Amino acid sequence: METFLIKALQLILSLSILVVIHELGHFIFARIFKIRVEKFYLFFDPWFALFRHKPKNSDTEYGVGWLPLGGYVKISGMIDESMDKEQMAQPVQPWEFRAKPTWQRLLVMIGGVLFNIILAFFIYSMIVFRWGDSYIPMSQVKSGMEYSETAERAGFQDGDILLYADGKEIIDRAGVVDNFAAQVIDAKTVTVLRNGQEINIQLPDDFVQQLMRDKKGFAGYKDDVPTVVDKIQKGTEAEKMGLAKGDSLVSVNGVVTPTFMEFRNELQKNKGQQISIDYYRNGVLQTASAQLDTTAILGFNIVSYLVTDHYSFFASFPAGIKYGIRTLKGYISQFKHIFTKEGASSLGGFGTIGNLFPAKWNWYSFWIMTAFLSVILAFMNILPIPGLDGGHVLFLLFEIVTGRKPSDKFLEYAQIAGMVLLIGLVLYANGMDLVRAIFK
Repeated sequence: METFLIKALQLILSLSILVVIHELGHFIFARIFKIRVEKFYLFFDPWFALFRHKPKNSDTEYGVGWLPLGGYVKISGMIDESMDKEQMAQPVQPWEFRAKPTWQRLLVMIGGVLFNIILAFFIYSMIVFRWGDSYIPMSQVKSGMEYSETAERAGFQDGDILLYADGKEIIDRAGVVDNFAAQVIDAKTVTVLRNGQEINIQLPDDFVQQLMRDKKGFAGYKDDVPTVVDKIQKGTEAEKMGLAKGDSLVSVNGVVTPTFMEFRNELQKNKGQQISIDYYRNGVLQTASAQLDTTAILGFNIVSYLVTDHYSFFASFPAGIKYGIRTLKGYISQFKHIFTKEGASSLGGFGTIGNLFPAKWNWYSFWIMTAFLSVILAFMNILPIPGLDGGHVLFLLFEIVTGRKPSDKFLEYAQIAGMVLLIGLVLYANGMDLVRAIFK
């Protein structure tokens, strides 16, 4: 129950930040062009709101709804999810959205997406400033990788060292969608080092679908890496134990663990329990006790092939923008697989998103996920689907190109169709979460 609450709290906080920033983008551009904003709400408020306040001499009511499926700003003179037909039937007023030039209306509509992208870039910049940009050059993983049966059928062999994907160096980064597997599975040709010789592997066209269907993953690091502490994460059990950089952890409850994989497996066997750990420090054997939670994670990084680039405050901004662009490209690359049978079956709702957050509060993981979700929110909203910002942008671009504005009746029908589609997708995605929970 505690794990569920911590994940739920992180999800709600993250989505709240993203929704407020997104709607703030629409709000600011609307106010710049002197367009009246009637409501600014976090979450939706059908029938009633948890909180509402309208400042004196303000046209805008601010509030918090009870339905946590997003948020909205109600802009005067605009056909949106409010479907305010009565207002649209009145004569056009100078403060209304529909009274403004097309280019101003266009900027209002892309304001939310723009602010989400800026937020993602800012978060990634602060991440690399605070924690650095960590990655593993796969060419340095001298022991190679262990591959799944699906990967072996495609031509990989245990011990192969990943070098290039379509001629680009393969790098395992700390982000959500730019790890080594994401770089490999979308490639046509993967170059590996096998027994000192470079080998080109031509991947089948349906390799991604095979991986999704078999559900056995692509590859993992071999388990011959010892458990030598590199960095302690603040506020974790490892810090409470007094572990330090260079400590070599060799056993759990008396069970010898010569490799990190064996050490991690022993922790998993004792999750939620009090354990003792033997470790060497400067050649002297010592023992410490630890209380594991249900995740069995102590909170330290091991000495491995990991490289971390650190940046000054100002240098972190271009590095953070590059981080954000990598993430966006990676997500777009993976998004196309949603339209396959295997991809559709892997869709998930709030449960799936919530499970991406760690079971124990960790600010690094929280901000990584928030930045990633900000990228997703920006990309999904700009899709040319009625009901989303991209749908409005599509009709505005049509107006710019043709000089003809779609009729209000057409926009109403398009908005209704888009909302039905979006509600259906939300129900399907969350229904898949429910199915997985029942039949797992």
